[in-house]
Amino acid sequence: MPTPSLASLPIRRLTLRDQAACADLSEDRGWPREEHKWGFLLTAGKGYGIDDPDGGLISACVVTEYGPQDPALAAIGMVLVAGRHARQGVGRRLMRHVVSAMGATPLTLHATPYGRPLYEELGFKVTGRAEMVRGHFTPGGPEPRVATRPATAEDLTAILRLDEQVFGTDRTHIVTRLPAFADQLRVAEEGGRIIGYAGAWPNMDTHVVGPLIARDTSVAQALIASLAARTDRPLRTDIDVRHEELLAWVKERGLESIAFNSVMSYGITELPGDWSRRFAPVTVAAG
Repeated sequence: MPTPSLASLPIRRLTLRDQAACADLSEDRGWPREEHKWGFLLTAGKGYGIDDPDGGLISACVVTEYGPQDPALAAIGMVLVAGRHARQGVGRRLMRHVVSAMGATPLTLHATPYGRPLYEELGFKVTGRAEMVRGHFTPGGPEPRVATRPATAEDLTAILRLDEQVFGTDRTHIVTRLPAFADQLRVAEEGGRIIGYAGAWPNMDTHVVGPLIARDTSVAQALIASLAARTDRPLRTDIDVRHEELLAWVKERGLESIAFNSVMSYGITELPGDWSRRFAPVTVAAG
């Protein structure tokens, strides 16, 4: 039997049953397996992939839609092509399929320097930048004077209201999954009112801080410090570079710059919501 061409292999929707194959694909490209994150993304969003006739996946990506009905925004992430099929147009074909499938829905993604030229070719524009930092958090300096505590079920309505204000559209399907996905979910409170919230979820040997929504930098600092105090793992997070004060603060406390990603959009000139209170995403794969 002749080997079918890559262009003839069908693109299909992925499900949670593909979680291990997606993790294998990550590993193939030198990424961590991140099975916990793949499971979250495949249940909260839509996966797309191309099967390898010899087993496993040739390519995969996930799309996370936001908005109560017709998506107001969709984030694309985890775009991967198996090493043996790299530079053969597979990623371009998969991305063209996803962009077409999303129709008029505005799109966003975080692009590595390696992936950015492809996305620019497809019409995505750079609208921002995020800095990935990682390390063991070491307390020091004045303690943030903001009260934090574990989130409870009773906080959910207030968290969802705050999140929609800051993110710019509804993401109930993400926020309601956080208690099961994250090892910690904490809120910052002032006068009985929630003024910020953050999660820390396990990813290989780190805890990823995200989402991080806060009224201001001092609230963001308090949330990070409270999460760090309750884990022995290194922290990792992706902070909007416009939050210069927070980036300087975490670096003074042991986190180091690892990489920069371009925030790109398609169909919109800037992301909705209030960037001044949006410090870090749940994960760059989901916006």
